[in-house]
Amino acid sequence: MSLFQRRPQLGDTINFYTLGQNKTLLVVGLGNPGKEYDNTRHNIGFECLDAFAKAADFQPWIDKKSMKCLEATTNLGDTRVILIKPTTFMNLSGEAVSAVANFYKIAPEKIIVVHDELDIPFGQIRLRTGGSSAGHNGLKSLIQHIGEGFGRVRVGIGPKEPEQMESADFVLGRFSKDQQSHLSELTREVSAILSEAAYGAGNLPQETRSFLI
Repeated sequence: MSLFQRRPQLGDTINFYTLGQNKTLLVVGLGNPGKEYDNTRHNIGFECLDAFAKAADFQPWIDKKSMKCLEATTNLGDTRVILIKPTTFMNLSGEAVSAVANFYKIAPEKIIVVHDELDIPFGQIRLRTGGSSAGHNGLKSLIQHIGEGFGRVRVGIGPKEPEQMESADFVLGRFSKDQQSHLSELTREVSAILSEAAYGAGNLPQETRSFLI
């Protein structure tokens, strides 16, 4: 049996019907730069984009200093897909996303952001568009710079254990050994979601995906 099961998504949906007119999709992974943050829960957005770039044979990452990000591009079907990993710290991510979106003239509804979500259990992936930051500093920065109308691939990293730990300490910690053993499956599933969005002219599948663990 697959590690993932697909369930109808109730209410938490995302539709990018206008993307086909533009044929350009901007996908953002959130995280913090620097080796000390590698493999931390807060950097799962970076890990997912690295896996997607490798699986879909993107061009090598380029350091776009003027736009404060690493960028990789390819064409999937008739859609141009631009991946970026901001080189700012998490709470300034909006600066990079705004710069790239302005340069390529990409509207917020044609942007998908992959990020960690503390309120979702590890192994579960939820899709949505719009909404508040829910206290996530990266999303808060994006909303300040480009508004709320972007899509989100919300990758669960919860629950927080132990409960009394500060949330900031937990998200900057590393996954448990058991969770690490499932990360390749998790990033592969996110890659599949992003591929479906690109080949579907930006329409993310309207469902929740979960590990069977």
